[in-house]
Amino acid sequence: NMASFMHVAVSILLLFTLTSAQMRGDYSPPQDICNPNDGFGKYCPTTCGVADYLQRYKPDMDRELDQMEQDLEDLANLTRGAQDKVVYLRDSETQAQKQAPDTYIKKSTSMLDDILRFEKSILAQEDQIYQLQSILQANEKRITDLKQMSVQLDQMCKEPCKDTVEIQTVTGKDCQDIANKGGKVSGLYYVKPARAPEAFLVFTDQNSLYVFQRRDGSVDFNKKWIQYKEGFGYLSPDDRTEFWLGNEKIHLLSVQSSVPYVLRIEMVDWDGNKKYADYATFKLGPEVDAYRLTYSYYFGGDAGDAFDGHDFGDDPSDKFYTSHNGMQFSTPDKDNDKFHENCALQEGAGWWMNRCHAAHLNGKYYQGGKYTEKDTQNGYDNGIIWATWHSRWYSLKETTMKIIPINRISTDGQHSGAKQFGGLGDI
Repeated sequence: NMASFMHVAVSILLLFTLTSAQMRGDYSPPQDICNPNDGFGKYCPTTCGVADYLQRYKPDMDRELDQMEQDLEDLANLTRGAQDKVVYLRDSETQAQKQAPDTYIKKSTSMLDDILRFEKSILAQEDQIYQLQSILQANEKRITDLKQMSVQLDQMCKEPCKDTVEIQTVTGKDCQDIANKGGKVSGLYYVKPARAPEAFLVFTDQNSLYVFQRRDGSVDFNKKWIQYKEGFGYLSPDDRTEFWLGNEKIHLLSVQSSVPYVLRIEMVDWDGNKKYADYATFKLGPEVDAYRLTYSYYFGGDAGDAFDGHDFGDDPSDKFYTSHNGMQFSTPDKDNDKFHENCALQEGAGWWMNRCHAAHLNGKYYQGGKYTEKDTQNGYDNGIIWATWHSRWYSLKETTMKIIPINRISTDGQHSGAKQFGGLGDI
């Protein structure tokens, strides 16, 4: 009986351990594990998916709880049997002492010791039973809450799920292909460049441009190589959220068109001033070449040519060692720059570092713009910098990086159909 009693108790504890060890349905992978299918945000409500998960999870939990209740009942029966046995032993000892007190004195003492040990064991097992009952009650409450949530989700999912963010139905190999197929509205589209293994989401407008970077301080750009490769942040149909599209996607977009692309960089400072810079024949190399940045020449703009480097007055070689054309992409965990240390690690963001930069639009976001060496971790200028417009110790408020077919750029520097650069989203 004692062996059966212990077997049931161990079974219950093992069942609780296995139940508690189940992985949560809302488990998130570590930061340096990238899920390329995250969709850049909350496009479809997850309620239906959660409901489906609960429906799969609930039968198993109900079955395990029923088994736990049965085991507790068996354990309680064994405890009652043990108590009856103790009463029987006490009665037997009393009877034996009456019949032959001298003969049974030693045997009675041994029996009393066994009884005391047995009582202690019963008390310990009762404590475990109380604990298991408390756990059972807590699980029952959780199951009740989950059932109520499931009912609510079922109610919400009576209608088919639909995107909370509108994604256009027209698809194509690029924005021009989408426009040719009737995609005339600015918004989110799926494109599949010629070399892409699968389609991916981009923001494009009716003038066939792609936005691949946007900054407004809402997303931390201190990411590793895999995040910069696949992309992070959130796309939106009004083109006002912060994101990095992903180096692999930028590469595939930049090399497929027969019409050269212009890299357009638009910036806004903390006084609301707006400037831009254009670079002709922009391309991004493949991952094997560390997504090397190349362009043919500075195409124009009023922000100055920071990609060509800047003379900070510290050393005659400043301009040469802060230029960006031809530089490979570096991240805090992958150093491809020309410096003996890792510029991206020192400054906490990925970029086409030289030794190190005159432009850095993925830098740290500083409220108000101005910052000092004391505000940085390593004493280096690590803000959102465009040195030919503002000082390296001034971090810009908003930036946008986009690629536009060169035939969409008009003589006044604006892409076709745009009245003027209006900062984030005004195109």
